[in-house]
Amino acid sequence: MDIKVLTAVPVIEIDGVKYHHHPNGGGMVAESADVSDSVFVGPFAKVCGHCKLSGEAFVFGNAWIFDSAQISGRAEVFGNAKVFGNAKVSGDAKVYGLASVYADAVISGLAEVCDKAEVGGNARVLGNARIGGDARVLGDVPGDKKVA
Repeated sequence: MDIKVLTAVPVIEIDGVKYHHHPNGGGMVAESADVSDSVFVGPFAKVCGHCKLSGEAFVFGNAWIFDSAQISGRAEVFGNAKVFGNAKVSGDAKVYGLASVYADAVISGLAEVCDKAEVGGNARVLGNARIGGDARVLGDVPGDKKVA
């Protein structure tokens, strides 16, 4: 598929936030997000809030990055995955399927979070770790913020 972004000006406004097509992939990026041109944001992906995406990261499929999440290095977020809160995904890590990474969680190295797995709180998934299925990894989450 050859994608050409014809304009970098905002093309839509939702709840007062303007969005434009990212020059590398054509996905929707909020004016409040900081996304490097080296990052690939696929045509159906969304980057909202005050996220920061850098390096050679890939965000594609129906993936959604929002709040103050950070994606860096050669990390990949794809499928219907969501990364939000203050979560960080870096290195060669992958988040995909219906997975969610949120709060202050960190995914790095060659780690993967996939299927319907959730990683939240201040949990860390590092190295070659793989979290999948219906697993929930919630590190030191205060009682009022636990996922039911």
